Amino acid sequence: MTDFWIILTGALVAITCGILGCFLVLRKMSMIGDAISHSVLPGIVIAFMMSGTRDSFAMLLGASVLGLVTVFLIQMFQNSGVQADASIGVVFTALFAVGVVLVSLNARQVDLDLDCVLFGEIAYVHWNTISVFGIDTVPKAVWILGVTLLAILLLVGLFYKQFKICAFDPAMALACGIPVALFHYMLMGLVSMTTVASFESVGAILVVGMLIVPAATAYLLTERLSVMIAYSVAIGVVCAVVGYYAAAWLDASIAGMMVSVAGVLFVIALIFSPSHGLLMRALKRRRLVDQTV
Repeated sequence: MTDFWIILTGALVAITCGILGCFLVLRKMSMIGDAISHSVLPGIVIAFMMSGTRDSFAMLLGASVLGLVTVFLIQMFQNSGVQADASIGVVFTALFAVGVVLVSLNARQVDLDLDCVLFGEIAYVHWNTISVFGIDTVPKAVWILGVTLLAILLLVGLFYKQFKICAFDPAMALACGIPVALFHYMLMGLVSMTTVASFESVGAILVVGMLIVPAATAYLLTERLSVMIAYSVAIGVVCAVVGYYAAAWLDASIAGMMVSVAGVLFVIALIFSPSHGLLMRALKRRRLVDQTV
């Protein structure tokens, strides 16, 4: 049963990240997840200082608020003329530094378990259970990720056309009367929610890999958004399953192995993709040379 909960948690992370990652890749905002994962540290510390406890809900709430603040600051700097990558770099490094300072000043004698927040340990997920609807055998991470996935499916399902147009052509979306800013912040809010929800399972840093790599792999395999999302989710689930058993075989980090498998699949897609693959490009160039000769 332990294996089941670990794989299910990894699969839920992969599915939630895989759906949102497709929109981030298309909008060239893949590293926003990395920014959020670092910049939420002040929210975790402030939540601890206000509540006086390391209760996960308080820290998740504080992290979620800082995640939205991060998105707002990045967008504000971009609107002021700062380049996107520079905005992301400035915001997440500054907020992460503030979090480190707050820890050093106010929580020196307290173990906030920041390594767990940053790196996570999915192998222990089955030990942390909560009682919901009288069910007390389901890990808390599964409940949190399940609710997050439902929220993503609901919002993306209801506003799929709007998200799609905004991802491919924001100017056209604005001309069609779609509130681009609203859907931007809605998407960023979902990304923030997903990143924070994954803290206790795969960690804030490793979730970035699941947010980017499966979606980037799917991007190499198709040019249709709906198919890209399906591929991204499928690749993420495969990475969760294969990564777990590979980690058990090698006695290695489970979360790290899941992302490593995703990296291997990306390299395979990069080489053998029928439209964007290196092998196909080489064959096309060779045919072009043969035709000219």
